[in-house]
Amino acid sequence: MKQVLLTVAFCVAATATFAQKKAVKEAESLAKGNKDFAEARTLIKGALDNPETNNDPKTWFVAGFVEDQQFSAERAKQILGQQPNEPVMYESLGSILPYFLKAYELDQQPDGKGKVKPKYTKDIKSILSANHVYYINGGAYYFDQRDYKKAYDFFEQYLQISDLPMFQGEKVAERDSNFMTVQFFSAVAATQLGDSQKAVAALERAKNTEYRQNDVYQYLCYEYEQAKDSVNFEKTLEEGLAKFPEEKYYLLSLINTYIYSNRNEKAIEFLSTAISKEPDNAQLYDVMGRVYETGLKDYVGAEKYFVKASELDPENADILSNLGRVYYNQGVNKQGEANLINDNKLYQEELAKAKDYFKKALPYFEKAHQLKPENTEFMTALRGIYYNLDMGKEFEEMDAKLNK
Repeated sequence: MKQVLLTVAFCVAATATFAQKKAVKEAESLAKGNKDFAEARTLIKGALDNPETNNDPKTWFVAGFVEDQQFSAERAKQILGQQPNEPVMYESLGSILPYFLKAYELDQQPDGKGKVKPKYTKDIKSILSANHVYYINGGAYYFDQRDYKKAYDFFEQYLQISDLPMFQGEKVAERDSNFMTVQFFSAVAATQLGDSQKAVAALERAKNTEYRQNDVYQYLCYEYEQAKDSVNFEKTLEEGLAKFPEEKYYLLSLINTYIYSNRNEKAIEFLSTAISKEPDNAQLYDVMGRVYETGLKDYVGAEKYFVKASELDPENADILSNLGRVYYNQGVNKQGEANLINDNKLYQEELAKAKDYFKKALPYFEKAHQLKPENTEFMTALRGIYYNLDMGKEFEEMDAKLNK
């Protein structure tokens, strides 16, 4: 009785295996004749899920073949000047590679005698090679649709195919202009995914090719800055500056980095370089003045650079107020020193020096206020100056403006 049951079990298993292999053949036939791609997918999915056929390279090859035939059918319309169904066309193209990679892996397995006799590798290479350039089109299509995840996936598949060992030494593997372009746009798509790690990896890869290298470095700086990776941010800025010394972005960003991290000598060094390249740039002198003022507490040095900046851009309210502030703060400091003196004569002498600073500050803040009448910082400074210079009428008017 046991022997009879065992025989029946073997028969059932053999029948199931035969049914799945038949399904694979039928799926291949349906796809080859462009008859029914939906049914072909249903049949091949059953075979992929079945343990009797999911280790057969033919099953995986046919799964990819079905997608390739659907893609080719839509592409044929395009060649004939007809409008293809682009979502269907590119969805199919994007599905081929994973199936073929598994089919290739199984196709390289040795047989019972330890020999490797691939049956599908030649066809896999032929199809991937023929379709290779269309992955660029697919990535561009999804990029235009602002579906950056799919765009990234398509560009990555293009690059992955180029790197496959099966294509080593062949045209598909060449690092040509297409390859460099795809690396760039894959990296750009990655920056739109909200995944800093993925974006940085793609950009680090792309920075080693010549295509739009300056853009790649700036994207990479941005990603490191957003990730608050100050070490790599600064390192990439320095690399970018070495490669593109005429690009202002790297130099100015490094200057800001040095200022914010209180490396004032470094900031001055790089600002001096920037000024030597653009001696008529008022903003650079203004920034240098702020480094001397806030970083080094050197008011004399700050005054020199603010004066130069105001000469180059006399209608810039912010630059004028910076120069006025240097004088104003020295006046406040000198006034504080005077208040500590008990000798009245010496007190009056120091107080007069303080007023001289306030007098120097006055025209710069008045001009800044004229240019930006709603700026409360300028009005507050003017109120303080009017008070210290005993300009009662002007003080009351400015105080009323601020209160209003």
